[in-house]
Amino acid sequence: MSSVPGVDHPAEQTEADIRLTTANVSVSARVEVVHEGVISVRPSTGDFVNQQLVAPGDLVEVYWMTPDGHRALPAEVLDVENGTVVRWRLTITGPAEHSQRRMAVRGRVVLPVEVELNGNELTGETVDISESGARAQFDGFGLAPDPGTPVKVRIDLEDGPVQARGEVIRMVARGARWMLSLSLVHIEEKDQDRIRRRVFQALREERARLAE
Repeated sequence: MSSVPGVDHPAEQTEADIRLTTANVSVSARVEVVHEGVISVRPSTGDFVNQQLVAPGDLVEVYWMTPDGHRALPAEVLDVENGTVVRWRLTITGPAEHSQRRMAVRGRVVLPVEVELNGNELTGETVDISESGARAQFDGFGLAPDPGTPVKVRIDLEDGPVQARGEVIRMVARGARWMLSLSLVHIEEKDQDRIRRRVFQALREERARLAE
């Protein structure tokens, strides 16, 4: 079995997107080690505090970017290390292939955000964003929204606002604060590109900090 970094699997010390095949959850992760068909990743799970996202035996898909586009491979969760540092070990279960669908890359970007839902307007800030969604923190107000609740979203990028329609994917209450996971369903392609550029900028800045 060949093992070419970046082709057959994501290269070590790069970013990947781990998608749970049994739930509508996608988590960005740092690939730490790839050895003999096992990928060890350090997921960004800070937005899922006290939630057991994966367990041994769960099936996932691993996505990463290459100069020629996006690639993906299927994997199975081998074991989970919790604690101060969270690590997942994933066993590769099939060959990597070119991914036809455009991968929505997520990055940690803090930006002002406004959401209109259930007749209320909430003002907060994003925790991370992608061209297809965002997670954001707000001061809770009124009834907590159910998954599927329609929303209007405005995210203030540095070069101007992005406005979109979407829906609530999940809500986690942390005291008086709400953490909302939002999908952006109706958004102009030019605004998707703007968000994508901002995410790549954030990922480059993060890599530069880690390299110092």
